[in-house]
Amino acid sequence: MTLHPKPADLFVDRHNGPDEAAIAQMLRTIGVDSVEQLIDETVPAAIRLQRPLNLPAALTERAFLAKFKQIAGQNKVYKNYIGLGYHDTALPAVIQRNILENPGWYTAYTPYQAEIAQGRLEALINYQTVVMDLTGMEIANASLLDEGTAAAEALHMFHSQTKKKNANKFFVSEQVLPQTIDVLRTRATPLGIELVVGDHRTIDIAMEGLFGAILQYPGADGEVFDYTDFISQAHQSGLFVVVAADLISLTLLTSPGEMGADACVGNSQRFGVPMGYGGPHAGFFATKDAFKRIIPGRIIGQSVDAAGNKAYRMALQTREQHIRREKATSNICTAQVLLSVLAGMYAVYHGPQRIKQFAVNIHAFTQILAQELGSLGIDQLNENYFDTLHLKLESPELRHALRKEAEDLGINFRYFDETSVGISLHQNTEAADVAEIVDLFARILGKETRTEALMPTDIELKWPASLIRQSSYLTHPIFNTHHSEHEMLRYMKHLENKDLSLAHSMIPLGSCTMKLNATAEMIPVTWPEIGSLHPFAPRDQAQGYTEIFHDLEKWLCEVTGFAAVSLQPNSGAQGEYAGLLVIRAYHEAHDQGHRNIALIPASAHGTNPASAVMAGMQVVVVKSTEEGNIDVADLKEKAAKYADNLSCLMVTYPSTHGVYEETIIDICQTIHEHGGRVYMDGANMNAQVGLTSPATIGADVCHLNLHKTFCIPHGGGGPGVGPIGVVSDLSSFLPGHAVVSADGRKAGAVSSAPWGSASILPISYAYISMMGGEGLKRATEIAILNANYIKAKLEEHYPVLYTGANGRCAHEMILDCRQFKKAGIEVEDIAKRLMDYGYHAPTVSFPVAGTLMVEPTESESKEELDRFCEAMISIRAEIREIEEGRADAKDNVLKHAPHTAAAVLIHNWDRPYSREQAVYPAEYTRAAKFWPSVSRIDSAYGDRNLICSCTSIEEYADQEEQLVPTDRGPSY
Repeated sequence: MTLHPKPADLFVDRHNGPDEAAIAQMLRTIGVDSVEQLIDETVPAAIRLQRPLNLPAALTERAFLAKFKQIAGQNKVYKNYIGLGYHDTALPAVIQRNILENPGWYTAYTPYQAEIAQGRLEALINYQTVVMDLTGMEIANASLLDEGTAAAEALHMFHSQTKKKNANKFFVSEQVLPQTIDVLRTRATPLGIELVVGDHRTIDIAMEGLFGAILQYPGADGEVFDYTDFISQAHQSGLFVVVAADLISLTLLTSPGEMGADACVGNSQRFGVPMGYGGPHAGFFATKDAFKRIIPGRIIGQSVDAAGNKAYRMALQTREQHIRREKATSNICTAQVLLSVLAGMYAVYHGPQRIKQFAVNIHAFTQILAQELGSLGIDQLNENYFDTLHLKLESPELRHALRKEAEDLGINFRYFDETSVGISLHQNTEAADVAEIVDLFARILGKETRTEALMPTDIELKWPASLIRQSSYLTHPIFNTHHSEHEMLRYMKHLENKDLSLAHSMIPLGSCTMKLNATAEMIPVTWPEIGSLHPFAPRDQAQGYTEIFHDLEKWLCEVTGFAAVSLQPNSGAQGEYAGLLVIRAYHEAHDQGHRNIALIPASAHGTNPASAVMAGMQVVVVKSTEEGNIDVADLKEKAAKYADNLSCLMVTYPSTHGVYEETIIDICQTIHEHGGRVYMDGANMNAQVGLTSPATIGADVCHLNLHKTFCIPHGGGGPGVGPIGVVSDLSSFLPGHAVVSADGRKAGAVSSAPWGSASILPISYAYISMMGGEGLKRATEIAILNANYIKAKLEEHYPVLYTGANGRCAHEMILDCRQFKKAGIEVEDIAKRLMDYGYHAPTVSFPVAGTLMVEPTESESKEELDRFCEAMISIRAEIREIEEGRADAKDNVLKHAPHTAAAVLIHNWDRPYSREQAVYPAEYTRAAKFWPSVSRIDSAYGDRNLICSCTSIEEYADQEEQLVPTDRGPSY
């Protein structure tokens, strides 16, 4: 017998769902002889790559983890006292293991289908309550991307609300974090808003043209100011005031709301989220109730279900891009849900007393450090401080000696200038750390050192009375119950059990690519070498990260065909915005700054027109044909009409309708002929990798959703990562950073951290490393195979709305459900009934109202695809019963869906269908039943009776509101 040794455990075989036997069966169902034939019939020959991807050979999971351990080991984990919005903290192990490392939490989708997302929604309402309580504001959203972008959203919100004529100036305190000022400047410029940076104590607040101001609390240098009088005077002058605040300091400091602030923004990183070399972290945004209709991002609110029970849902979605499109004034289409959940759980676990104790300890150690350094003759410049000392040294030579000695000891301070040093203490600071710092200063001063740990005893809070918080916070029982690990563990598990995730079944969302997030890809995320670095630490301490960035950028260039990549944008929508800024900057550099027209197809993602408006462009919509493709004649007519002012075309490829449009090269050439550039939305890159590329079709710039194509988990609606790739003549316009040199790039920052959400980039790095070029191509092929298999099985039951020239779909398809309206069945009824079958609905009513957009991804097995198809076919039979009069048009199994255990256990079952049909509609559900925790939620009630913090249903106030219903479109 001849034996044939070869690798026995390839990652690509773990990532892709169907094995070879299943593939053969699927091909027969589709009606083709091979995967190659299917691809030839699906992807136009004119755009096919002519060579394989030039990527390193695929590694096994074991080999990858060994190699990556060496790469991560190049990072130096120092003690960081840099501050500037990033601080060392401690994520409780019970939260790390059971949420951050738990696929039941990190693989869930945005909670548009609220009945199967009650756990995350409760966790998010906890987070909102934390933010509202500590900031003293009346309403908060469920997080934004980071502190800088939260501040920028406040700027835009208040610019839209000012009643002052021709007001286009915004005051920025020089004490605002430098990275926030950088992002503010980037976001203000396209809209013609002028930033006035200065000292809030001397600024003429009545200056003509001012509409608002932003202040830092405590300031970037560590000084704590009482802003009450400033805010009062600003209001007298018709200004809105934003305060950027440190959450943990607000347990001791008077809240911004009590000072009169109109909004409070910041970063919840200190609530247990690792620094991660800059992200991801949840930015927070809180404001007054008067602004609830215009607050950016998502808000979680309470409502009731069909049985009258309390239920949570996304509320007040008046700003979602899929509703307002080019009229939107925000391009927020993601929330940092997983990070918000971590921060909220940190507050639940520790409770108000322990969180306050953390703050007390931080301040006490800071006081002791100030006293000890003062006894050594070091001047401390901050009159009032919380955790940060601003120290003045005698000479640059002394500062140089301090830095060298500190870094030799593995310590990072902040160095303001040639003679100033900043030290920011944090939750993990202990007495020994304070003694170490004092000893260090003593040595460089040539003075006697002291080695004993300096434990604080009782200290006096030396702030003015107006700065000392008197109001209570986190009084709700949820923050005063789960303080033992056993109770916390059970609470988190209780919430997890309410949510459907990829751990349960396929989430077949078109456009959103809910693919496998392999365990091996996730493992490095919680390594200290990845999580414990400060983003502003010296670059030589982050050589591992530098290698990761370099390799990942190079690999993404190979996949896209582009010349350069920026990893800074920390969401897909942010990537869109960054890409448009690159195009804008290019035109301006070539004396073509008047080019401001963005052509956008009618079928485009809602973030496209919203991003264009944010980038200072005017949107012109291009029609679609009856087949769902871009109307080329209309595009050419408009490109010619606006040729003198044409900035760009924004196009998604394959199209949002799930089709490889044959005319794409002609479309791109038309734009170029009229002086414009082509921006490709990378939402559907999952159907391009290895087969075609943005550069091949003629695009100039695109963003890539790493939380889609490249396996970073959706995390219940975030984190997302949206790097952009560009052709060579655009590369010099990629975003830079005010604090850390981002490889010499000079453009303004779009995110707070220089490399965005750096700590989750290892996930995509792992995916590419273990797949290799051929593996990535195979994944694309299997994604197309899986989609066409579902199409073949369902098209006789549900019309498929759009297909390519040979009747094939790309990696997704649109099922037309509009004909069921005749029987009184809406697409929402199908979405809710799917929950009884154990499935999350496909994308509802996007991009076409009354339809379902299905994307299976390559990660689902034939068996799982068959179960989903069985569910859809069974639901079609249930609809047919209504159509034929065998089931009541209103009192039927679809209209009452989803069915909870409580609903079917009712003693007097009086519905015209059986309990068994309600909850066990398919045989497979008997073996693995997912129970929705609430019945269908009354969305209108939730908007009329808005409650967005932890409270009981009895406390609802009857506030009549008529608001836009929740958007169910895809999330970036």
